[in-house]
Amino acid sequence: MAPPPPMSAAAASRRRRTQAPRPLSEPPLFEEDSSDYCDVRCETCGSGDYAAQLLLCDKCDRGYHMFCLHPILVAVPKGAWFCLSCSRLKKLKSFPLVQTKIIDFFRIRASSEAKQCPIQETPKRRKRAGSLVVSKKRRKLLPYSPSEDPLRRMKQMASLATALTATGAKFSDRLTYVPGMAPRSANRASLEHGGMQVLPKEDVETLNLCKSMMKRGECPPLMVIFDPREGFTVEADKCIKDLTIITEYTGDVDYLRNREHDEGDSIMTLISASNPSQSLVIWRKKQNLKCVRYDVGGECRVLLVANRDISKGERLYYDYNGYEHEYPTEHFV
Repeated sequence: MAPPPPMSAAAASRRRRTQAPRPLSEPPLFEEDSSDYCDVRCETCGSGDYAAQLLLCDKCDRGYHMFCLHPILVAVPKGAWFCLSCSRLKKLKSFPLVQTKIIDFFRIRASSEAKQCPIQETPKRRKRAGSLVVSKKRRKLLPYSPSEDPLRRMKQMASLATALTATGAKFSDRLTYVPGMAPRSANRASLEHGGMQVLPKEDVETLNLCKSMMKRGECPPLMVIFDPREGFTVEADKCIKDLTIITEYTGDVDYLRNREHDEGDSIMTLISASNPSQSLVIWRKKQNLKCVRYDVGGECRVLLVANRDISKGERLYYDYNGYEHEYPTEHFV
C-alpha cells in the first residue's frame, strides 16, 4: 500500500501546534509573531492576531484563540484537541440514576447514619448586661443545607458523577498525597509567608459536619449542567446563604516547582511559602464564591465559601488566584 502524501510544511507546523508541550517559559499572552499561521483566523473573534495563542481543532482544522474559548484554556492541551462543533459528535452519557451505583461512586456509608438528621443550631448565648465594651461579632461559617427530597439529592450526585465520568476525573473528598509527589509532611500551614489564619474550633466543627453529611449522602444543593459555551458548570439547586461552606477544594498535592509548567488547567495555591521550594499547589466571572485558605490542625485546607446570598439557578464562580495572581485568568468572564 502506497504511503500517504506528505503534509505541507505549513500544514505540518499547524498540526504540531495542538500537540506541542508547554514551553519552559510562557511567551507574553499577546505577543505578535510572524510564523506560518497568518492564514489561520479565530472562528470566535475573526482575528488572525496573536498566532501563538491560536489552537487548531484536530478534526476540522479550524482555529480558535485559547482566550476566546469557553471555558478559557491557559495552556496548549496535551494530545488531541477538538473544538465544540466536533466534540458535539460525542453524545454525553448520563450517569445511571441508580442508588447502589451512586452510593458506590461516592463511597457513601450504607448505615443507620443515612437517616435524615436535622441540623441542630447552637444555642445563642445571652449578652452580658452592663458591658461598656462592644466588640465586633465574628461571622461564623454555615453548613450547607441539603435538599430535603432524597430523589433530588440523587439527581444532584448523578449530575456530578456524569461530569466526572465524561472528563475522566475521579471523585475525591480529601487531599491526596501520591508517591513521587509532595508528602503529607510538606503540608505545614506554618510555612505560609506572613502566616495563615487558623480556622476557629466552631468552624472546624461546621466543616466536619459538612464532610459527615456528604459521607452519608446528604450532598450540597448543587446541580452540574453541560453548557455548550462553558462546558460543565455548577448551579445552585436551592438558595444558599452567605458564608455557607460549599465544599473543600481537594485533589493531588504537589510542589509548585513541579507544576509551574504543567498543562493542567486546575491548579490551586495551597501554601505560598517564604521559600519558593516549599510552596504547594492542589493540582487539578463574577464570583459568588471565595477561596479561603485556613490552618486546620496544622495543615492547610482550601474551602469554597459563599461570599453572598446565592439564589436558586445561579451559576457558581470563583477565582483561582486568591491574592497572588499566579495564573493567567485575566480573560475569564
